Amino acid sequence: MSADAAGRTPRTGGRFRFPTAILLTCAALGVAGGLLLAPANWVSTILFPGLPFVSVALAGLWLLPSVLALRLLRRPLVGLLVGLLAGLVIVPFSGYGFGSVATNLWWAAFTELPFLFVLWRYWGTWMHYVGAVVVGLVYPALAWYSFNLGDFTLPVQVLFFVITMASCVGATALGILIADRLRRAGVGATGLGRAGVRKHR
Repeated sequence: MSADAAGRTPRTGGRFRFPTAILLTCAALGVAGGLLLAPANWVSTILFPGLPFVSVALAGLWLLPSVLALRLLRRPLVGLLVGLLAGLVIVPFSGYGFGSVATNLWWAAFTELPFLFVLWRYWGTWMHYVGAVVVGLVYPALAWYSFNLGDFTLPVQVLFFVITMASCVGATALGILIADRLRRAGVGATGLGRAGVRKHR
């Protein structure tokens, strides 16, 4: 049974298996994600005291590696795995030590959660955006005091949420675009079977 146009995948018992090809792809995505996030982390940290709104505009980058992995591989938990690997790559460069791993896993969890709720049996494109929208709302709320948002007027507070949401949705769209182009080039197809290389809408 092959995947249909709606994004459903076969109900097989091998969804939680990680062939070598999958693990190698996750490792490559994790390293690439870490190399992207290491400088982004420093830029965000430097901008945070004086330009917090510019800093938060980079927030979506923490979603990018995991979105790319989930879109490309369509396997349970690959988003978390890539987030973990990217966090480990950052550790020597971040200044936050292993706290960077926890941060990356936190962001990666939001990319994985929409698919967890359907037990990874549906891979529609819009599911990626559900995670982006949820974290785009949750992150500013949790960071309210860190950014002293209570000191700003309501329009500025709304703008903060809008910037965060735009960053998360934009990074998600970029991850989907890159993953689709990689798949068309044949990357990630090994070990996925025919269902894994069909385009899901």
